[in-house]
Amino acid sequence: MKIYAISDLHISTNTNKPMDIFGGNWVGYLDKIKADWQEKVEDNDLVLIGGDISWAMNIDDAEKDLQTLKDLKGKKILIKGNHDYWWSGIGKVRDILPENFYALQNDSIRFDGVVICGTRCWSVPGSPDFNEQDMKIYLRETERLKLSLSAASKLKQVGDKLIALIHYPPFNVNRDDSLFTELFEKNKVDIVVYGHLHGKSVRADKIVNKNGVKYYLTSCDQVDNKLTEVKL
Repeated sequence: MKIYAISDLHISTNTNKPMDIFGGNWVGYLDKIKADWQEKVEDNDLVLIGGDISWAMNIDDAEKDLQTLKDLKGKKILIKGNHDYWWSGIGKVRDILPENFYALQNDSIRFDGVVICGTRCWSVPGSPDFNEQDMKIYLRETERLKLSLSAASKLKQVGDKLIALIHYPPFNVNRDDSLFTELFEKNKVDIVVYGHLHGKSVRADKIVNKNGVKYYLTSCDQVDNKLTEVKL
């Protein structure tokens, strides 16, 4: 079993949200992702999708967007991004998932010696324009991450690897510690997969090693619209 990751697919089958207005990296990007996906992934592999999956505003349109991925190989594990407005409750989300799709929300799942937990997270102190309202959400998301990690600890067996799938980067541009990174270290997380960052102006280190945890940035425009293999 191999593990791959990609994020920020921004699928838009029923809404007029073309991504190519954001630059050349977005021209035909979904076709490029799908082609790379089918070339790399086998049926028993895992593909982690780190949020901002669909531009849909309601669950019915999101279901149609997810159907565009259903024939791709592998088991797909999803978490919510800041633009997934259709994701209003985990029960409703799970009801519309195609076969071999799994949605995480403050909980975890285990596959063949690998435990994956997930939540959205948020901007961290030291990020541009971080304000009082951001602090409230940041603290709330910290509690949600604790729930996810607690659920993972109950599933984790001796020798298992632990992956956290989040949407927001867990540190600022200076790679300072945050409540998120502290929790990853405290709970002995091996790998963190995140997205959210776009454009040429971001500090887009694709892999960061920090205090024993390996962090993978998988925003599709930052990884040339190719799946990243997550190596344990």
